[in-house]
Amino acid sequence: MTPLHPPERRLYRVHEAMALLSMSRSVIYELIRSGRLRSVTQGRTRLIPATAIAEYIDLLEREARAS
Repeated sequence: MTPLHPPERRLYRVHEAMALLSMSRSVIYELIRSGRLRSVTQGRTRLIPATAIAEYIDLLEREARAS
């Protein structure tokens, strides 16, 4: 019998994105306001798509290579 694996996460709450990116809450919200980190809302909850986190990391890597 194969072990069951939970589905891959596609959305993260802000506090989870903070932990994933090792950034403070205020920095996460500033990135969202500036458009550098995409987010969506579901009701009153702001969520960060996993793809947005990956895109932001790619952006940081590109910026590091360019400097």
